[in-house]
Amino acid sequence: LGAVLGVYLPTIQHIFGVLMFVRLAWIVGHSGFLESFFMVFACCLTTFLTAISMSAIATNGMVQAGGSYFMISRNLGPECGGAVGICFYLANTFATDLYLLGAIEILLQYIAPSLAMFGDIHTNPWNNFRLYGTIAVILLTFVVAVGVRFVQMLAPFSLACVIISVLCIFIGAFQANAETRDVMICLLGDRLLSPVATGAEHLAHAAENATAVLHDVAEGWCTKNSSSDVWNRYCSVVNDTEICDPFFVSSELRYIPGIPGITSGVIMRNLYSQYHEKGEVTPGVQGNQARGEVVSDMSTTFVHLCAIYFPSVTGIMTGSNMSGDLRDPQKSIPIGTILAQLTCSFVYLSFVFFFGATTEGPLLRDKFGHSLGGSLLSSRIAWPSHWVVLVGGFCSTMGAALQCLTSAPRLLQAIARDNIIPFLDVFKVTTKGGEPLRALVLTALIAEGGILIASLDYVAPVIDVFFLMCYGFVNLACAIQTLMKAPSWRPRFKYYHWTLSLLGVVLNLALSFIAGWYFALAAFAVAAFIYKYVEYKGGEKEWGDGIRGLSMSAAQKALLKLDEEDPHTKNWRPQLLVLCKLNSTDFKPKYGRIFNLASQLKAGMGLTVFAAVLHGDYLENSKKSHQCKEAMKQIMKEQKVKGFAKICVCFHRCQTVGLGGMRHNTVIVGWPYGWRQSTEERSWKVFLDTVKVIAAKELALLVPRGIENFPDNKTRLDGPIDVWWIVHDGGMLILLSFLLKQHKVWKNCHLRIFTVAQLADNSIQLKKDLETFLYQLRINAEVFVEEMYDSDISAYTVERTLDMEKRAQMLRELKLGRRGTVGQFSSQDRNNCVGQETEGSDEEEKGGRGGGGSLSVNLLHHDLLFHLSVFLCRNEGKLMRMHTAVRLNSAIRIKSGSAALVIINFPAPPAKLAAEENYMEYLEALTEGLDRVLMVRGSGQEVVTIYS
Repeated sequence: LGAVLGVYLPTIQHIFGVLMFVRLAWIVGHSGFLESFFMVFACCLTTFLTAISMSAIATNGMVQAGGSYFMISRNLGPECGGAVGICFYLANTFATDLYLLGAIEILLQYIAPSLAMFGDIHTNPWNNFRLYGTIAVILLTFVVAVGVRFVQMLAPFSLACVIISVLCIFIGAFQANAETRDVMICLLGDRLLSPVATGAEHLAHAAENATAVLHDVAEGWCTKNSSSDVWNRYCSVVNDTEICDPFFVSSELRYIPGIPGITSGVIMRNLYSQYHEKGEVTPGVQGNQARGEVVSDMSTTFVHLCAIYFPSVTGIMTGSNMSGDLRDPQKSIPIGTILAQLTCSFVYLSFVFFFGATTEGPLLRDKFGHSLGGSLLSSRIAWPSHWVVLVGGFCSTMGAALQCLTSAPRLLQAIARDNIIPFLDVFKVTTKGGEPLRALVLTALIAEGGILIASLDYVAPVIDVFFLMCYGFVNLACAIQTLMKAPSWRPRFKYYHWTLSLLGVVLNLALSFIAGWYFALAAFAVAAFIYKYVEYKGGEKEWGDGIRGLSMSAAQKALLKLDEEDPHTKNWRPQLLVLCKLNSTDFKPKYGRIFNLASQLKAGMGLTVFAAVLHGDYLENSKKSHQCKEAMKQIMKEQKVKGFAKICVCFHRCQTVGLGGMRHNTVIVGWPYGWRQSTEERSWKVFLDTVKVIAAKELALLVPRGIENFPDNKTRLDGPIDVWWIVHDGGMLILLSFLLKQHKVWKNCHLRIFTVAQLADNSIQLKKDLETFLYQLRINAEVFVEEMYDSDISAYTVERTLDMEKRAQMLRELKLGRRGTVGQFSSQDRNNCVGQETEGSDEEEKGGRGGGGSLSVNLLHHDLLFHLSVFLCRNEGKLMRMHTAVRLNSAIRIKSGSAALVIINFPAPPAKLAAEENYMEYLEALTEGLDRVLMVRGSGQEVVTIYS
């Protein structure tokens, strides 16, 4: 198919709708020629700009099934595509209701009022509309289920009807004049009267007598004679005295042509608006239907009328939906769509002029043609007969409803086929003939809900917001792609500009709120829900969309603005580098809970990188590197952790991560469990080397101890978070505790700050100062001051200190091949030197009885005792440090034994290599007996400030 048959004519058929026949003249009557012309022009301009943007997108590659959904999803991403696709689907579904209700209105109001089943159609139309609307939905559903080929066979007939109807109205408008007197109206002052009063006593005869009375001028129904029908409405005889309504007496009764023609100059009287409230016959005056006065059935404003009219200009996406049937889509879609839109805009603006220039204002405001005996005004203008427009409008409107009911299920199927919304997977199924039967059934059910509204005027605003949202995103997609200047953006259609697209976005947004701010907010809420649902639950899709390109450009510009200098204190946030230890068998991270800990610090809104280091040549480990990365990404997805997974075949990952100012400043390192049991120094030396590299890089360090006890993201804790703030580190410990409390896992916990003071310090003043500092930081926490006495080492402290120092010395000297031997001699030494076993030694001795003693070993043991005593004398400073660790551990276990988490300073590593193993024992003593410990070492920079 070419541009004319494939795009132009189908688009015209879809744009020309029922509102052009049954509401446009009424809108002109209330808004006046000037405002209605502006209204129609604004609506047409909106769709014209959208047509330009759509042409650019449609010619930038092949458009597949789904039309605007396909274009939006491939240019703005699956999230926007899914959200707008659902809205566009609902728009097409409710458009079916609009066309069906319009067709039923033409049928029951103007063609065959006698078909009404629930009373008079003029006074009680709602149940009649619901009944016939339901029947129409069922019939059209069966027609669509037969197949799209059958629907396409009916399309030319529907198109012919609408074109003939438009041409007849054009001809009739030019032929209209005051001398023909085909259409006469009765005016009492400025009040329009119907030929038959619609009071209760006249309802039974209204439909039968209206036409006869209208043409029976000889009887003079529109006169003030006492025998006329009008006189009887306003006057009565009481005791042989005539009593008449004062307005009837003072006002002139005129019987004039209702369509005097263009040359009559009636347009000057129709220039300005006359908005009515419900029940008014003229602005500010309530009418009386019992007297035959034609009153407004609803309140009218510019906003209300614009909302009712806008669906008339929709349908510009028809050409893009037919791209698979076109000979040259990239040529036919722009030409056919823009020409069709311009043609329809010309017709609509011409109709505004014809209605305003040929018809009296009161007759224009007669919505259902009561003053004409129940005739449709646009049909009375048409030449040669009003039946041309009535039959043509009915057939074309039913055809448009059929098109919408055909396209909506296919749109839903296209969304389901992309697998971006999991709960729509059931609608991917089609019949053997390719018909989306399940989607059709759902569409019919939703359409039935619109039919139950039973009013064309109330369905139209619902359609507006969904179409406007779709059109707005088409313009947005074109604007983003143009501004990004991506290499893939090469549309064959060249007559577009990003300013036009942005203007289209603004117009669509403005019209959506004009149509009804409550409908607009509801549509945005639906779109936002679908967006977030696709983001979290939808399938991963990489379509090279513009949003990702926009993110890339924004990231590039932001990185260029960020220098590599240290950020200001107010801008400091933890940028995490999480070093993950991998299993040697499946290369998966060994401790999964470390991912949860990182995610629970997300309130800092910083960068998070999960990294693992593989030693060796990259060429040899490339496959292993890929396996590790996929395993880490899978765990991140399962734990719902936002961040990046990186695998590097190098020595120290913390030197290679980051770009410019967007680099990590905090590293999470797992505790080397089992280092005591290992006979290799590597088990703890790698840990210490990493700590030293982190310190050299001036990065903050987090070391979780007891990571297996840390909660996952589904757990909710309610105990205290205890911060033992021993060394001032710029507030790192306090900031981390605050960030953890922002997460749902720790939200119910409360903060407690412990600080250590000596006897010489003023503990009361120290507590007050710390409370003031926390108040200025806007952090709620309890403050405790723990005093450390300078007394002699207690028996427990001496015992524990000697035990750990002695054990470390023995491990260095012996390097035994079996852990059991070491455990045995340690136990013997404890019995010999101290006389009793110490608390916590059972953990070190599990499974340690397998060696047995020998003479040589016992000699070595006594030799070690001698060397150890000399060692302790020479290293009194180390002994005091170990004593501090034991005393602190004792205080922490007493005060924070039941805490949900303990956060404590991480001591600086020793400078000398010989002291490294003692340092590891020091850390063990500091944290022993605590379930969850987070050791923190700051970078030395301030990370919290009291200033705004």
